[in-house]
Amino acid sequence: MDLSAFHFLRPLWLLLIPAALLIVLAWHWLSDPRRRWQGVIAPHLLARLIVDGGRGWRLRPVHGACAVLVLTGLAAAGPAWEREPPPFTTDKAPMVIAIDLSRSMDAVDLAPTRLERSKQKVRDLMQLRAGSRTGLVVYAGTAHMVVPPTDDPQFMDLYLAALDTGMMPRAGKNAAAALALADSLLARESAAGTVLFITDGFDRAQIPGFAAHARSSDVQLLVLAAGTTQGGPIRTADGRVATDQQGRPVQGKLDLAGLKALSSDADIPLASLTLDDGDVSWVQRRAVRNMEAAQEKNAEVRWKEAGYGLTIPIALLAAFWFRRGWVVRWLPALLLALLAQAPRPAVAAPAAPTMGSVKTSVKALVKAAFLDAFLTPDQQGRWQFEHGDFTAAQTHFQDPMWRGWASYRAGDYAGALTAFASLATPDAFFMMGNCYAQLKDYPRALSAYDNALKARPGFAQATANRALVAALIEQEKKKKKDDGEQAPDMPPDQIQFDKKDDGGKKGKVDMSRLRQQNAELWMRNLQISPADFLRQKFQIEARQPAPGKAAP
Repeated sequence: MDLSAFHFLRPLWLLLIPAALLIVLAWHWLSDPRRRWQGVIAPHLLARLIVDGGRGWRLRPVHGACAVLVLTGLAAAGPAWEREPPPFTTDKAPMVIAIDLSRSMDAVDLAPTRLERSKQKVRDLMQLRAGSRTGLVVYAGTAHMVVPPTDDPQFMDLYLAALDTGMMPRAGKNAAAALALADSLLARESAAGTVLFITDGFDRAQIPGFAAHARSSDVQLLVLAAGTTQGGPIRTADGRVATDQQGRPVQGKLDLAGLKALSSDADIPLASLTLDDGDVSWVQRRAVRNMEAAQEKNAEVRWKEAGYGLTIPIALLAAFWFRRGWVVRWLPALLLALLAQAPRPAVAAPAAPTMGSVKTSVKALVKAAFLDAFLTPDQQGRWQFEHGDFTAAQTHFQDPMWRGWASYRAGDYAGALTAFASLATPDAFFMMGNCYAQLKDYPRALSAYDNALKARPGFAQATANRALVAALIEQEKKKKKDDGEQAPDMPPDQIQFDKKDDGGKKGKVDMSRLRQQNAELWMRNLQISPADFLRQKFQIEARQPAPGKAAP
């Protein structure tokens, strides 16, 4: 119990405690026979006429009733000292795994090889993260997407098994390119994600970029070291040991110093591959913890109430009320409870209150007290929603889905977007798309509709709204083109750069043609093996110039 965080969620209910003490004092004062007869009988005779019976003080029904009031006040005040975890924080944290496919990953110090052990760890992670979305990226001198975030372990294993170091077009350890690619994949997810690097070394020149990313992004970075400090010989594709020109075995070493420098300078957690599942459990725990921390930062603080435990002594004391001679009249206690919890809105007092205004205030007070006593905030919000008072309904709803609906119907699209963003359901994504569309943020509306369709394939309403928003985007682009302006975010069809062709003249690359060829290659390669498909895909992507840079 963290006493430093102890507080009451509804402290006005504590007024029942002094009220209960006043009731006890008032009862004793009113029930004193001396007070009732002191004006009728002379004082020197009154002392002789009163019969106390010698019993002194004893427990009476009023004491039990006031004890119940005290406990009820404490329970209803909502004592709390522990935070509740944010809703919808299960183990559905998105993740992208970046596997190093440099030549050293074929070392056999981890049986059968470092790469094969890394593949097995990815399979273990997919099994542990059942239902969570996991993507796969590989890198050496270049970085390439293998599988977009998916929760299908069979689809992941289809391409995971085909990976080998020989399919990479360039040598190196360009982890920065893999990080940029993983960020672009996680940007489409609704929750904060994690990028896991499985590698046997790191280029120290890229550490500052990773450190800046760790400080500024909600995307968590983790590293699993693949290899041993002793290293081991590198195996070729045909299973033999690779040798140098002198016939000596080529050794694959673990760049432990570079990995430790990355961990310490960029504050990135580092672990190593283990024989058991301790490494994958470590990764999953940190992924879930990162997602929960991001949701707590962006969501309201929710406290866990501890007042429910007081209902047991309240019920036991209330049972005495049914004992003969202990019957208590309920109406005064009920009215007292209603008045104690009635809200007191701050309003300007009229110069001369009229009878009509007093009646209206009393009516509103009684109505508010009645609703708060017998209806939950969500029930009150539902009643106001069904009667068309959407503005009042959004202030009462605690359920984020209903609060978002009320805000949307009230025209508060920004408030509705905030409510729906705390959920991760197809309906919430759909309504987020509607909110973005109402705010004329059409690109984000498309992304929200895409998330809804991913979560619920065949979502007819999301499909129709997405088509409508896409048509609006095309209309805006066409309008800007007709006005002589270049549409934003539209890459030009052709990028000019210096290219030496056979004639030694400057040439140009038709990017639209390259994109078309890439798409056609995807379709043709459906009939070939995943390994050949990935090899050709990587070769084509490596020949394309990076965005914003001239081709070499």
